[in-house]
Amino acid sequence: RDIVEKTLNGMARGGIRDQLGGGFHRYSVDERWIVPHFEKMSYDNSELLRAYLSAYQQLGAPLYKEVATGMVDWMLEVMVDRGNSAFATSQDADVTFGDDGDYWTWTLEEANAELTAEESAVASRVFDIQETGEMHHNPKKNVLWWKQDPAGDDAWPVLRRAVQKLKAARDRRTAPFVDRTPYVNWNAMMAGAFLQAGAVLDRPECNELALQVLNRIWEQAWDVAGGMSHVLGRPEPRGMLDDNVQAAAAFLDAYEATGEQSWLERASTTIDYCDRAHGDAAGGFFDIASTNGGGTAYLATRAKPVQDAPTPSPNGVAALVLARLWALTDDARWRQALDRQLGAFAGSARELSLHGATLVRAVDWAVHPITRIEVAGPRGDGPACAMHLLALQTYRPRKVVVRKIAETPQATVCVGTTCSLPVATPETLAALLHS
Repeated sequence: RDIVEKTLNGMARGGIRDQLGGGFHRYSVDERWIVPHFEKMSYDNSELLRAYLSAYQQLGAPLYKEVATGMVDWMLEVMVDRGNSAFATSQDADVTFGDDGDYWTWTLEEANAELTAEESAVASRVFDIQETGEMHHNPKKNVLWWKQDPAGDDAWPVLRRAVQKLKAARDRRTAPFVDRTPYVNWNAMMAGAFLQAGAVLDRPECNELALQVLNRIWEQAWDVAGGMSHVLGRPEPRGMLDDNVQAAAAFLDAYEATGEQSWLERASTTIDYCDRAHGDAAGGFFDIASTNGGGTAYLATRAKPVQDAPTPSPNGVAALVLARLWALTDDARWRQALDRQLGAFAGSARELSLHGATLVRAVDWAVHPITRIEVAGPRGDGPACAMHLLALQTYRPRKVVVRKIAETPQATVCVGTTCSLPVATPETLAALLHS
């Protein structure tokens, strides 16, 4: 917990987080998270959104909710193509060659021109806006980072006004280019994160958008013979493992969020395709489908990626999908597939270290008890829907949520092979989950 809080707090307060507009830049060039490379990537923000949502679920820190809310707001404002139900890929760091983040940074004079004297004093204290900033190409340019809290309760509304004014002024600048190429794997990752945000932040618009994106992936990217395409709206290229397993993982998120059986069927259909087209008799999945030019249409040789670099490894994600399918269905074939998948990479986590985290998460699912929360009852407002939302909002490692339709509202919680008696109200379910 100390490690988690120190990391998430450091990133939230650093310049790597866009303190005005929300979301995270690509990486930091210093050990204090202050000076970033200013590009914003979809895949960084989807995984960080999940991290801050999970931390807020478990630890309840208001900062984590604020960070997650800012990420969602930035995505909705900048990165969502509503007309085509898709998430963009990235936003550039710079507007012109060599400006090195000028859109995102501020001189003291630029900030003072937008703020009253009182607002400037508070903002300069909190965000460390000084005559000399952090940018080497222009020493007057300041990266906004949270150096210290406002001095006293009266300063907080002043800071909020200052942030609004600085954001409005920045919006009047020429913004960096947004790459709107809708990659299937990254759209699936963000859709899954938005489904978690919809529950944790109680923002139904996140669920609505995520389900639209996932429906489009299924309708426009999926082909029964060739698997997922790599870009929405383009028939080629296709047959890449990452697109298929990330889509399957997001389909499972949609199943847990809605209880609609079709999402579970789509996930199992996609992973069955992976077994046929990407599978190997020795275990593990190849990155390129065998049906695609003998598997070498894009690369000289096929490989079995298990290293997180920089996104979760396709074989690690595949293992997590198999684990969740087993937990959701109790079908022994998924457990057998999971064991075979993990056996193919046994021992590699030691070599991968931090970059084997996704694989290690799948091992965690395989060797420790899983929490299964099953909620039954009618659709529409009522105790069953309230218990379903509570189940989604509650953090547990290795948790799955099953929603079933029935006349009488009730919920059960199973940890491993031990199950509770049914409960009928959100209050009793909350007490049960807490215990």
